[in-house]
Amino acid sequence: MMPSVGVVVPTRGDRPGPLRAALTGVLAQEYAGPVEVVVVADGVPASLVASQVSGVADAEAGSEAASGAASKAGSGAVSGAGEAVRSVRVLGNRRAAGLPGARNTGISVLGTDLVAFCDDDDLWLPGKLAAQVAALAEEPDAGFVSCAVEVEYGDRRVPRLAGTGRVTHRHLTRSRMMMVHSSTFLFRRGWTWVDESAPSGQNEDWDLALRAAWRHPIVHVDRPLVRVRWGSSHYVGRWADRIAGLEWMLARHPGLAAEPRGAARVYGQLAFCHAALGRRREAARWSLRAFSARPGEPRAAVALAVAGGLVSPRAVLHALHRHGHGI
Repeated sequence: MMPSVGVVVPTRGDRPGPLRAALTGVLAQEYAGPVEVVVVADGVPASLVASQVSGVADAEAGSEAASGAASKAGSGAVSGAGEAVRSVRVLGNRRAAGLPGARNTGISVLGTDLVAFCDDDDLWLPGKLAAQVAALAEEPDAGFVSCAVEVEYGDRRVPRLAGTGRVTHRHLTRSRMMMVHSSTFLFRRGWTWVDESAPSGQNEDWDLALRAAWRHPIVHVDRPLVRVRWGSSHYVGRWADRIAGLEWMLARHPGLAAEPRGAARVYGQLAFCHAALGRRREAARWSLRAFSARPGEPRAAVALAVAGGLVSPRAVLHALHRHGHGI
């Protein structure tokens, strides 16, 4: 029998269209094992979110929801044809407010063999689940698997590949490896939890991937099986939160500062965030640290341009996002 999979989909209830599309992508996966979806309403009534997704759950199941529960907050079960059992339920965040607590709420109520994440504005592409479960089965000592992504921004879609079938702790220290994205995560239940101390939820996924890779290299399916949709993120432009998140990562993972390339990247990001807030002195200070760690670090140069008023942070991000990159 194929392993059962639980999928945690956190939402604030402010993206009903993308949320419905995300659920459609999960429920449409051709996978013979049971799939249980938990949609976690963070900061909004579960009844609101349940009303947003009930029709999708019913339609994807191809059958009537048991007791009409798919439209009720807190529960909603639907079953597909044959042995491909699917269920969907909605509940409120029972832990710390924010994304990490919402993810952990979902993990805590699941009894499945495997747990996966899908953000409410992303989309699983056909074959994602089957490919990852198969890859994990080939490595019984591993507990965590990711896959490549396709970044969608405006009218452009850009694949981001890792170039490897194993993502190590050193990979994630030298580079954020954005293709190791939260919506690609699939892991054995009990293998890990999200750290709820992440400031405003910033970098909780990078922290989780680093901890997972420290335990065992992450198995990686290097095909774009998740579409990551940029443009509606809750985090872009929250510069003070991003600064707090990067400083939290430096304190939590000292190895980041010990790796010159990785350190320069983080210092350059800090310089850019300070520049975006108009803090020219801090931007210059972090740019200097970035150049000291890695001469020619491009983020530091861009941060200085922003601090000097030569270009706006929004224009920089727009140009980068069109090519599937962030700062």
